[in-house]
Amino acid sequence: MIALTQSLHIPTEEETEISKESSRIFASHISEGVRHLKIVEADGSEEIAAIPAAAYRLFIDILTQMSQGNAVTIIPIHAELTTQEAADLINVSRPFLIKQLEEGIIPYYKVGKHRRIRFTDLMEYKTNIDAARSKVLDELVEESQKLGFYD
Repeated sequence: MIALTQSLHIPTEEETEISKESSRIFASHISEGVRHLKIVEADGSEEIAAIPAAAYRLFIDILTQMSQGNAVTIIPIHAELTTQEAADLINVSRPFLIKQLEEGIIPYYKVGKHRRIRFTDLMEYKTNIDAARSKVLDELVEESQKLGFYD
């Protein structure tokens, strides 16, 4: 299981600037297939590292987020989350999340007396909730237009 409770690192202004320039450089060299990067140490020694295209694109995404001052967390798709980690991830309170678990809306299992939520189950819940909210919003806009509130 991945530990999500490590302290969050907000990029410094210097890291933001470095990330901005680095993401621009890396993005200008994006292509399908394996990328090779030369790593040059302070002592002048060099090593070539092969990076799969998917990891290269993810690295660019991380740099782009950091360039905007955002902290980044990587969660493996098979991660098992505590209730607090899951609540934090979807930006709800822990009591609200537990209510969703107990009502059977989000699947979970127990390890001893502690609840665990699979990341994929949590993301499916989030996708469904987001879609439902979007649908309700579309209906409200449509109704508002019918009533003449909007042109």
